[in-house]
Amino acid sequence: MEFALKSLSAIVINELIQICGEKYVFTTEDILADYGHDETEDLQFNPSVVVKPITPEEISAIMYVANRERIPVTPRGAGTGLSGGALPVFGGILLSTERMNKILEIDERNLQATVEPGVINQVFRDAVEAKSLFYPPDPASRGTCFLGGNLAENSGGPKAVKYGVTKDYILNCEVVLPTGEIIWTGANVLKNATGYNLTQLMVGSEGTLGIVTKIVVRLIPLPTQNLLMLIPFRSAEKACEAVSAVFRAGFTPSAMEFLERDAIDYVLQYVDVKIPVKENHKAHLLVEVDGNDLDVLFKECEQITELMYQYECDEVLFADSAQQKADLWKMRRSAGEAVKSHSVYKEEDTVVPRAELPKLLKGVKEIGVKYGFRSVCYGHAGDGNLHVNIIKDGMTDDEWETKVPLGIREIFQLCVMLGGTISGEHGIGWVQKEYMDIPFNPTQLNLQKGIKKLFDPNNILNPGKMFV
Repeated sequence: MEFALKSLSAIVINELIQICGEKYVFTTEDILADYGHDETEDLQFNPSVVVKPITPEEISAIMYVANRERIPVTPRGAGTGLSGGALPVFGGILLSTERMNKILEIDERNLQATVEPGVINQVFRDAVEAKSLFYPPDPASRGTCFLGGNLAENSGGPKAVKYGVTKDYILNCEVVLPTGEIIWTGANVLKNATGYNLTQLMVGSEGTLGIVTKIVVRLIPLPTQNLLMLIPFRSAEKACEAVSAVFRAGFTPSAMEFLERDAIDYVLQYVDVKIPVKENHKAHLLVEVDGNDLDVLFKECEQITELMYQYECDEVLFADSAQQKADLWKMRRSAGEAVKSHSVYKEEDTVVPRAELPKLLKGVKEIGVKYGFRSVCYGHAGDGNLHVNIIKDGMTDDEWETKVPLGIREIFQLCVMLGGTISGEHGIGWVQKEYMDIPFNPTQLNLQKGIKKLFDPNNILNPGKMFV
């Protein structure tokens, strides 16, 4: 079922005002435009109304009205998504969780915390670190993205290579279903073999099955020490080969990031960071190790460095101050924005088993030559997760619209052939749903569509996402 774009009746708008209060229901064009886009390319789909509830009960009442009237509802966190998951493509109600921004409890006895979905990732990380606790998932947008959005997309980040992604830290969540019911999905325990795992079903569901209103997360003790190295390579493929060699040698870095030369160049033009880059440097690995014993970490870095020299690396830069560490991380986390500032682009979130990373990079470049586009690649190399930024540059609009999708399809087919899939952490959303036939056959797709139908029989919650 799809929806024709239409404006909502005055009766429905008045009901929403009664639920949320007039101050938190918006219909002016400037506000609608602000909430009509996220960070996905240059796409714009304005909703008919923006609502900002503050309690699960308010969300329940909104969903009851929407389900009764068959009005599409698009949940939205901070709007930092890269797959169009928060775009209100059929208009209707844009439901923002930004007012639901409380850290409800940090349970130091059980190493757990309960939060609302509008808590900013970095705010939460800082709060638990003040208690010597650690919440590892750290997307590049951690300073602005919400924990609810992280759950919806199963977000990762550099720390995922050692500590895992969002799904590994979600114990339980409170959810408002599309029909208005409020449920808890599990229990606040580390082990749970009681029925189907509804909690993990919610993680990565991209706001299509329910609206998460409380999240119970697992915490771990905070590592007290870390060391950071920037390792330049004369060959991008050799840099990729070095990645799996580190793990085969028995090391598990807390971060292992890849940036090819173009990405570094864009970043150095975009942010005020000084990094020594020679003409023959074709790629860099940013490698972090962490723990509680500096002597152990220094020895580990020395051993990793010796291993890197087998893969044509140049002199390794050790960050010897907090400022140098901050500068190197600023460089890495700014890569997406730096590329975006240069040109119209499409970002593909490819992922393969880490040992296949050299074949993926080589294949991406060959496909680019075949279809006439240039790509800038960087990403979480330790996870085999390569962000492929396809740059429009001098391509005509027709080439951009016709050739690039064919190239993207071949890139995704290569990922699956190498044992990977078409998204590692950005999700499917609106822009990748045309490619879901690559990793899944009709039986697999129908099972997933059946789950959506069970939760949302009238297809009102974030319609048009994930599936064609």
